[in-house]
Amino acid sequence: MSLVSFSNVEKFYGRQDVLRGATFALSPGERVGLVGRNGAGKTTVIRLLLGKESPDRGSVHCAKRLRLGHLPQDLMTFTGQTLLGLVMDTAEQIRAIEAELNDLAHTIDTVAQQKDQDLLLELTERQGHLLTLYENMGGYQLETEARKIIHGLGFEENDLERPVETFSGGWIMRAVLARLLLAKPDLLLLDEPTNHLDLNSLIWLEGYLCTCPSALLLVSHDRAFLNNVVNRIVEIDRGLAQSYQGNYDQYLEEKQKRLTTEMATYQSQQDRIKQIEKFIERNRVRATTARRAQSRVKMLEKMDKVAAPVTDSGQSFKLTLPQPARGPDNLVELTGITKKYGQKTIYRGLDLTVRRGDRIAFLGPNGRGKSTLMKLVANTAEFQEGQRRQGTNVVLSYFAQFQLEELNPDRTVLDELATVAGDMTPGRLRSVLGGFMFSGEDVFKKVAVLSGGEKSRLILAKIMVVGPNLLLLDEPTNHLDIPGREMLEKALSEYTGTICLISHDRRLINAIANKVLVIKNQKAEILPGNFDDYQRLWQEKVEGPGRDTGVVCSRPAIESSAGRGGTRAEREARKRTEAQRRQEIHRQTAPLIKKIQKLEQQQADLTVRADELSDILGRPETYEDTERAKALNLEYASLKAEIEQVTNAWEEASLKLEELSALETAEIN
Repeated sequence: MSLVSFSNVEKFYGRQDVLRGATFALSPGERVGLVGRNGAGKTTVIRLLLGKESPDRGSVHCAKRLRLGHLPQDLMTFTGQTLLGLVMDTAEQIRAIEAELNDLAHTIDTVAQQKDQDLLLELTERQGHLLTLYENMGGYQLETEARKIIHGLGFEENDLERPVETFSGGWIMRAVLARLLLAKPDLLLLDEPTNHLDLNSLIWLEGYLCTCPSALLLVSHDRAFLNNVVNRIVEIDRGLAQSYQGNYDQYLEEKQKRLTTEMATYQSQQDRIKQIEKFIERNRVRATTARRAQSRVKMLEKMDKVAAPVTDSGQSFKLTLPQPARGPDNLVELTGITKKYGQKTIYRGLDLTVRRGDRIAFLGPNGRGKSTLMKLVANTAEFQEGQRRQGTNVVLSYFAQFQLEELNPDRTVLDELATVAGDMTPGRLRSVLGGFMFSGEDVFKKVAVLSGGEKSRLILAKIMVVGPNLLLLDEPTNHLDIPGREMLEKALSEYTGTICLISHDRRLINAIANKVLVIKNQKAEILPGNFDDYQRLWQEKVEGPGRDTGVVCSRPAIESSAGRGGTRAEREARKRTEAQRRQEIHRQTAPLIKKIQKLEQQQADLTVRADELSDILGRPETYEDTERAKALNLEYASLKAEIEQVTNAWEEASLKLEELSALETAEIN
């Protein structure tokens, strides 16, 4: 029994045929990874399953009463509830299960009288599955499971009673994901669920999905995540759906075997065709053999031609990084650095030396200070105390997500690269761009119409054209599809310079890093190895047993009774002073809370619009109207800049509130 099935589905957008006879099915309990290049049709498949699109030809069939879970686009519809209340609000699903169980009971009675044993077995299996789900979704067990999921996705205990609308868009996405996981639908549709997760939450989600009873259709560019979660891959390629058993690595192996077999079959037939054609040429003009030559002509006409297998080799992201000049032994040294945002201290007494040949991966939960440290190394962030020294002949290039918005939308790709290329000739510039997969007329594309992945490649071209020997990369794979990530991984592996890397892509870290940097107690510790080495050898020692939440609790010691002694007048005076201090703290806290709530609402509203624009800009038909595409890209860039400003203001206010809360706690204790 299939939960969903596609049968010869075709879908067209204008002249572009996205799906051309796609056929596949999902069964209960399967965990399927949906892969393909950006624009191949993965999002179209999901929209067809959700009923937001209809096939132009063929059929999409969903099982009767299929309970389908999907992250909605408009996350801000979830308001008026606490985090825990939202996650546990599965009444709709419970009522649906009750209704189906009642219907099943009547149907089973009827089928039992008809003595249709096969159908009766199918119905009773469904009944057992629903009864199990119903039990799992009720009573105290529901809250226990809800708390487990909430904490697994990175929330803290004090978040449970916070109103949902006070969270940012990324955290609301986590809350809705928690709600879906708790509901355990028949089929989960997850499109890049790891985008807003740190590594700890990502690894937790892997384990949970592997034990969840729901079937899963997963779109992800994270190869390690796919490897650890799915048991089948469906590839959308040139409009067709090809299915492979196993995880992502097994899919690659099986695909290569299939292509090798197809190529051998094709080549064998081509050799046979050449032999026949030579026979025809030799014998068609001779009267004694003309009849046999003509029969060979008819043989060729009737032959079922095998199409040449199409590979990705002609479309791959062939990233080429120029090899740098040799740098000094110590490229960058940070000594005694103190870095604060407002009153919040991020680093105190930080020492760090980046040496020639280092390939350092910065690890830690979101908010721990990885990007701040990268900015300190790059010399783009100010600090309050300490010293930064940079060696002679160090050529530093820094890749960060905000740089995508600094590209000039009115320039062409070629003109944008020329802004940092000195006196390089147009021919040399085009050669460089070719190494970043901008060939032919692509170099004359306006920046405004580039996809996120194309913009990332253009930024990489700009920072690499100067030949850096110190490369700082903050989430370089965010907008790259899997082939793009694989090409970047290969290029960085061959690059001989020094690298500092922040990434949630464990495959990239494992392939590139020879050291990991862990942030703890406002300092940085460097350990040898890659991410797998860290998990195996160092994690428990550094973080302690159990999951590290990234929160360091520090409570002042309670004074002894002797220490709080003194005369009655002294004790009363001390109480008055403490009360006044608490009043002052409260006076400063109240407007901060209002400011934070206002900023979070602004952030959420802006994020919703940015997500809408991102979805529109991801559609091929958007670029049929060049002026509209340009306007949308400009609006998107403006929104991202505004989100950055609001986020910075929110961080500053939140850090101030944390400081005041800590002072208030100290007074109470």
